[in-house]
Amino acid sequence: MHGHGDGHGHGHGHRELESTRDGMRALWISFAALLVTAVAQAVLVAVTGSVALLGDTLHNFADALTAVPLGVAFVLGKRAATRRFTYGLGRAEDLAGLVIVLVIASSAALAAWQAVDRIVHPRDMTHVGWVAVAGVVGFAGNELVARYRITVGRRIGSAALVADGLHARTDGFTSLAVLVAAGGAALDLRWVDPVVGLAIAAMILTVLWGAAKEVFGRVLDAVDPELTARAEDVVRGTDGVRAAGWLRIRWHGHSLTAEVDVEVDPALTVTDAHTIAHHVESRLISAVPRLARATVHTQPAGARH
Repeated sequence: MHGHGDGHGHGHGHRELESTRDGMRALWISFAALLVTAVAQAVLVAVTGSVALLGDTLHNFADALTAVPLGVAFVLGKRAATRRFTYGLGRAEDLAGLVIVLVIASSAALAAWQAVDRIVHPRDMTHVGWVAVAGVVGFAGNELVARYRITVGRRIGSAALVADGLHARTDGFTSLAVLVAAGGAALDLRWVDPVVGLAIAAMILTVLWGAAKEVFGRVLDAVDPELTARAEDVVRGTDGVRAAGWLRIRWHGHSLTAEVDVEVDPALTVTDAHTIAHHVESRLISAVPRLARATVHTQPAGARH
């Protein structure tokens, strides 16, 4: 950096730990809810011996396990920075998000493959009423989990938790397919099952697009442009700042870090310039949600960059 610099950074670890705790709580409560849903479906599979239902149940069990990489990422994110990982391991969350996106993509592929298989090899469904009940159980359990995870994920700023919520929603869709297929079987319409399967695969692809945008945006350090504009206004509005230079904001796990260059009166002492930098930092942290630290670099107004 050019100019006389006052690099000033400050960590707000408490807020980060609190949001990680919230994320972990949401993860495990929803994980338990998904297991209860899958166990309830497993009981119905045992009663009915339905192959279609067995597929949905196994799918729900397997998908409940995406909570594991995300839980591991939350734990790693709490670790202190080291000389090797100087920012800590908050970005492990982005890797977990990528795993979840891959799982959603495989769900879409599986749903499409099963639908095509049922077109080629039509099958009669037995215990239609029980299968419908299991479809309702699966859909309700997954949709509740989806809403809970997405709400908490948005609140704490975790793209991976939002993606896992969207993932639960795709599982709800597959259970819905089981329900509609049961309806088709009750009316003796064999074609309903595969057609609904293909429609569900298409719905999962739209959810995949939303989850991928969320996760890949985070990997590429995307932030909401309104957040950047708000931060710029705060910097410019701070007493003693003559002009604001380049402002950078990026995610690290589910907290934000910022860096900004500000121009100040060249006649100021280092102490006065430092005080202005400190004001800019504390105003940014209180104005920008989930901003954990800001580094402010002061330079004399009119100096060549």
